[in-house]
Amino acid sequence: MAIPFRRHSKGAKRRRRSHYKLKTPTIVVDPQTGEFTLPHRVTPNSGYYKGQLVLEKKNKKAE
Repeated sequence: MAIPFRRHSKGAKRRRRSHYKLKTPTIVVDPQTGEFTLPHRVTPNSGYYKGQLVLEKKNKKAE
């Protein structure tokens, strides 16, 4: 394995690592429930996508 000829400075190291950060997720408000969700996804709590009911909730059997 090759050995570096010169030492990397702290500034060079930090500039290289400057893009290692968390990105904030894009969040939209669901118009039916008013809760925050990710865009372009069916909301699991309401089952709506683009104003249309896509996913119906299953009723749990009472035991």
